[in-house]
Amino acid sequence: MLLGAIETGGTKFVAAVGNEHGEVIEEITIPTTTPDETMPKILQFLNQYKIEGIGVGSFGPIDVNRQSPTYGFITTTPKLSWRHYNFVGALKEKFSVPVAWTTDVNVAGYGEYKLGNAKGTESCLYLRASAKIKIYP
Repeated sequence: MLLGAIETGGTKFVAAVGNEHGEVIEEITIPTTTPDETMPKILQFLNQYKIEGIGVGSFGPIDVNRQSPTYGFITTTPKLSWRHYNFVGALKEKFSVPVAWTTDVNVAGYGEYKLGNAKGTESCLYLRASAKIKIYP
């Protein structure tokens, strides 16, 4: 089984194809520019393979509420060209496969739980450090 993966970031997108065991077959990195420039490259890369599902971890804010009319959208991001972009819709338009959609931080935590340092544990807490956090004595 081949699966597609996309991690959207402020400066770059990483897309990969791998199997259900977490083994990466091929990966590409593309600069984050605009949806019109970045998405065709992502779609073209994934289209080379017969994938059976796609997982996306996206910068935000994003809408993850499946009941919402804007589910699958990047919403009010500071990246102006990506505001109100229907990311899941763009994938569904090209591929007839299930799409998992969540935040980049959720994906990182889940990755640690399934394949990383938390593999084999009953639970995992993932905290992302930020330069904006201040700790006071």
